[in-house]
Amino acid sequence: MTEKNPLFIRLSEHFSVESPDHAPAASLTLLDHEGILAVNGVDSAKFLQGQITCDVIKVKEPGSILGARCNPKGRMQSSFRLVRHGESDYLLAMTNELLAPQIADLGKYAAFFKTQISDASNQWVRLGLHGNNAAKALLGAGLAEPDGADAVERSEAGMVLRLHGDAVYELWLPVETAQATIDQLLSIATPTPLNDWQLQQIGNGVGQVFFETRESFIPQMLNLQIFDAVSFKKGCYTGQEIVARMKYLGKLKKRMFRLTSDSRQRLPPGTPVVNSETGQALGEIVMCALGPQHMEILAVVQKDAAQLVSLSAIDDQGPRLALATLPYDTDMADTETGPAH
Repeated sequence: MTEKNPLFIRLSEHFSVESPDHAPAASLTLLDHEGILAVNGVDSAKFLQGQITCDVIKVKEPGSILGARCNPKGRMQSSFRLVRHGESDYLLAMTNELLAPQIADLGKYAAFFKTQISDASNQWVRLGLHGNNAAKALLGAGLAEPDGADAVERSEAGMVLRLHGDAVYELWLPVETAQATIDQLLSIATPTPLNDWQLQQIGNGVGQVFFETRESFIPQMLNLQIFDAVSFKKGCYTGQEIVARMKYLGKLKKRMFRLTSDSRQRLPPGTPVVNSETGQALGEIVMCALGPQHMEILAVVQKDAAQLVSLSAIDDQGPRLALATLPYDTDMADTETGPAH
């Protein structure tokens, strides 16, 4: 793994703060829990199109989209946000621990294309910005607000990505000039810990693969089809046959739900979710974060059981879990099955 730039060490210390008592009008979080995989070269789009779930060809320049890399059995080795920032230049942000394995795995296939894969984590500072005054913070730092989800606005100061949810952005700043932009942002925005960013991601129903859950889920289990992160029309890619079968044959038995708990015990990814009455295993935790009233959780759970049984984490004596809503619950039925053509 590339040695960390000293700027990231200084920023990590600055953003190592407690969650504020009240939600700030604009929250700014350092996203240093993820690294960046770069794919460059004239064949990059063709190469990626056969390796990952999203339709790379449809991504504008600049533009972004969620996606995943699967093994041949359709199980996700990683999930990521892909950014196209040049004609043949792509960046994939994913959990740090998954970066080296994915570079190694994709590198086996990149040898047959005019493309190069590298670790670009030290070239960019990534920040999460959200809240009612987020757009004001962007303006104050001389950054433009993108128009619509997955849109990207690019300037000399960096890239601004608009994510799913109200006033939620990712900022990708070149490391050489990032400090000055961050100083301007912090004149309006409040520095907040990673927990606060993950809390709003959970509220928006955006999960991800962590090291503990690699090869545990197929893409639809994390509801990625809701975000256009899975293409059923672009043709073959690694794991595509299994992913398509789950859609067209309607055999998806588990998917991601939002849960809450009165416990303040952090539940790491992969923690079992069980029937609290019988101890039967029903699923596992995707991610969790501490909210002001309770723990917020995303978990992949058997669809029928999530609605009908009492849930707990770890075992039948563990923290009790309650089903909560996701903003796209009403849209899920249309994405889980489709006509076989």
